[in-house]
Amino acid sequence: MIEKIHLSILREIARQGSLTAAASSLNLTQSALSHTMKKLERQGNINLWLKDGRNIRLTEAGNYLLEQANRLLPQFQRIDDTLRQFADNEKGSLGVGMECHPCYQWLLKVVQPFLAQSPGVDIDVKQRFQFGGMAALFNYDIDLLITPDPINKESIVFEPVFPYELVLVVSQHSKLSGLSQLAPAQLSDQVLLTYPVETARLDIFQQFLLPAQCMPKLHKTLEATDIILQMVAANRGVAAMPKWLALEYAQNLPVKVIRLGSSGIHKHIYVGYRKQEKLNKHIQTFITLAKSSGAALSAPV
Repeated sequence: MIEKIHLSILREIARQGSLTAAASSLNLTQSALSHTMKKLERQGNINLWLKDGRNIRLTEAGNYLLEQANRLLPQFQRIDDTLRQFADNEKGSLGVGMECHPCYQWLLKVVQPFLAQSPGVDIDVKQRFQFGGMAALFNYDIDLLITPDPINKESIVFEPVFPYELVLVVSQHSKLSGLSQLAPAQLSDQVLLTYPVETARLDIFQQFLLPAQCMPKLHKTLEATDIILQMVAANRGVAAMPKWLALEYAQNLPVKVIRLGSSGIHKHIYVGYRKQEKLNKHIQTFITLAKSSGAALSAPV
């Protein structure tokens, strides 16, 4: 029975002091204003105000409704403002899924400027998926998927954001440190350190070792990039990781990067999203910043 217009009219009558002024403030005719309120009074079998000459005096019911109008109308305004922000892509959240274990440090370089440019938008990052990143994207658990291994699906768009080279990081005290490039068989007596990712998704195995029917002496997994590189620096093993990451982390460590094979292993980081959201402002802002950050990382050193 009570509608927002009733509350707005009563508040304006109290503010303006007359029906004529209230109607003008609300861009209504006085007739329309009076008809709206009389209909409410008939429905509720109440009087909201009494006329005292040219003045208007609110009844007890009118004063009660005015109190509710002063309490509720600001809340309605906040709701309207929030819905407008959603409509204008100025508010919301962006769920980002990570299928690139070493990309977390790069992601931080994107998140900071994204948050600065999108003050009404939050970011949530998910690094593990029970059914994989693509399933999370299809099921709307995330809005973006960051991966080096895009899967061709008609409803999903994958945009490359930056290229990188996978390299081997070795200690300067390793017997491999004098090499500029490496053959698969030269890892047969080495301890290979990788992130805790299944072998089927590790390029050092799928694109380098297994095609040559070679394996390392031992394969160990570690979570943290800085710990992996400390282990490598201490000559406890060798590690395969993106060249940009190795150079960024290992500036003060006694390590060296070596190309894998004569031409190297070259990859791209992709950002995937649902095709129907191609015009989503948050997504396009993120991708623009990702490409800008990626360009800086992939620039020649």
